[in-house]
Amino acid sequence: MTLKIAIVGRPNVGKSTLFNRLAGKKLAIVDDQPGVTRDRRYATGRIGDIDLMLIDTAGFEYADDESLESRMRQQTEKALDEADVALFMVDARDGVLPLDKIFADLLRHRDVPVLLIANKAEGHGAQALAEEAYSLGFGEPLHLSAEHGEGISDLYESIEKYRQLIEGDHVEGDDDGEDDETKPIRIAIIGRPNAGKSTLINKMLGEDRLLTGPEAGITRDSISVDWEYEGRQIRLVDTAGLRRKARVQEKLEKLSTADTIRAITFAEVVVLVMDHANAFETQDLQIADLVEREGRALIYVISKWDTVEEPQAKLKEIMDESDRILPQLKGTQIVALSGATGRGIERLMPTILKTYRNWSAKVKTRDLNDWLALAIQRHPPPAVDGKRIRPKYMAQTKGRPPTFVLFASRAYAMPAHYQRYLINSLRESFDMPGVPIRLTVKANSSVNPYDDSSGATGTSGPARARAKSKVKKPGEKPAHPNRVKQKPKGTIVAPKVKAKPRTEAAKLKTFKAKAAGPSTKPGAAGPGGRSGKPAGRGKR
Repeated sequence: MTLKIAIVGRPNVGKSTLFNRLAGKKLAIVDDQPGVTRDRRYATGRIGDIDLMLIDTAGFEYADDESLESRMRQQTEKALDEADVALFMVDARDGVLPLDKIFADLLRHRDVPVLLIANKAEGHGAQALAEEAYSLGFGEPLHLSAEHGEGISDLYESIEKYRQLIEGDHVEGDDDGEDDETKPIRIAIIGRPNAGKSTLINKMLGEDRLLTGPEAGITRDSISVDWEYEGRQIRLVDTAGLRRKARVQEKLEKLSTADTIRAITFAEVVVLVMDHANAFETQDLQIADLVEREGRALIYVISKWDTVEEPQAKLKEIMDESDRILPQLKGTQIVALSGATGRGIERLMPTILKTYRNWSAKVKTRDLNDWLALAIQRHPPPAVDGKRIRPKYMAQTKGRPPTFVLFASRAYAMPAHYQRYLINSLRESFDMPGVPIRLTVKANSSVNPYDDSSGATGTSGPARARAKSKVKKPGEKPAHPNRVKQKPKGTIVAPKVKAKPRTEAAKLKTFKAKAAGPSTKPGAAGPGGRSGKPAGRGKR
């Protein structure tokens, strides 16, 4: 079944850019000037294994007269009437604007499922503003960059749910965070040319399903093979070898490279196959970094292990090398095997399933905040500009990959090295080695949304005793909080006398007088400090 998708939103949010990406061609004109698209455009597209009928619409303008903007709005409303799903796009850089709220009210009155997309969400600043889209009432926004292709895998999973709902395959009430045993696990086998990827898949299947040989670059298309392992559905994807970009010259190899990158985007677990003789070279590092940025679970496979003379020493050397040069993927599982002889291949699938469960893990909010208190106690946040950052509470917003949000005071000033410390501590404490973790730091609010007892008071922390407010006289204006309290008019205030600094001669005279003892002159002060003269005025 072809799913009909209408891409809607206000002008200049990136609707035509997403239309071109899903269509696979530059069909719609894209420019920074708003209002380029005016008519609705149709095209066939594809995302993963889902066929799409795409409808690109004009930017929504709030107008009811006979103007051009009003006629463009009518075209958008007709596209909504035809669509199975509406992709409502907002600009993550601008946040939620009044026109977005008006269009959201219009969508709520229409009988069409709405998927909220925060486009242009690359970068931490845009991701923080994208959270404002919660206020539109369509649930959690999908962070996407239509221009750079980031977040396409999340868009695929969301559209797949709507496709299942329309076709009747989706079971209501299922928790999206739980592992669905009926869905196949998508596993992509990637690596450089002639690393043994196709040989490994043939050994796992137990048959010569894929063409292999000593020549490099035999596989060109990404081949998908459905398989069942111990009652669990598995979808293995064999990909073409990835070489350095400077060496890719032929047009056919460029297409194969693009197909391999697409397979990584739609995979859930990625197996990076490397030859033990030249493991973790520059191209391997770039592939691993791409997998981490896409948020996929990763496993290292060291192939041709039957030719290694000292396996234990070599394996320890490879493990130390991987943690040193890829610290963002510290603890990633390494499986050493031989695709030709089958040695060690029995450890691969259990490792894949364990990594998949870690990648899909959900951590309870209570356990997460208990861990946060211990992590802060062990390593307090640094002080920036003389003021210390104070993390308050933490929660997990989604899985696959595990995504967390940390609320803290002065969130903008939290340095990157402290965020890395929290991510590494999360991996170690909750047994998620090698899993890419997303952490967003947001400004602290007055109410803890994850604390059931805080909603009634409206303030965080214990109640403070407050002094009774002073009763004002009729007509008396309240004092400004920063104003110094003044005395009533008519009060005589003695002038302040400023003492003159004592000279060195005066200090020396006082020292000699103390050393000589009490004076014997008439009228001089006695030992008690009182003068022998009767009380009265002295001479002027």
